[in-house]
Amino acid sequence: MSAEYDPCPSAVREARAEVRKQLEGWGFAKRGDLVDTAELLVSELATNALLHSASRFTLTLSAAHGVLRCEVADSGRRTPQVLDAGVAENGRGMFLVEALALRWGCHQDGTGKTVWFELGTRGTDRHGGRLPGDP
Repeated sequence: MSAEYDPCPSAVREARAEVRKQLEGWGFAKRGDLVDTAELLVSELATNALLHSASRFTLTLSAAHGVLRCEVADSGRRTPQVLDAGVAENGRGMFLVEALALRWGCHQDGTGKTVWFELGTRGTDRHGGRLPGDP
């Protein structure tokens, strides 16, 4: 699934709603933690796209082999940085991505970049281990 958004504040809300709708459509509604985390982290990446590139951005979601991958592509060239959440006045979004995602990264795409993260979809913690009670 892929959707493009205009560079306006309502785009972040629209992207969050699309994440929830898509994940529920894929049958992840019972995994509220997954849906909530994906919404939060997409919100952070979408906000960064608006603040740092002021351009349209594209949200792409895919799920396969127990992994949800969320990508936000924009025309900015600035690579996101993880800042210390206790000291920074802003920029805590990538700290959240670092803390909650299985993994994340950024790659340059011609004139822009794509920032992505992955979450486990099989009831695993962020490091891929089994949670108590999982079969």
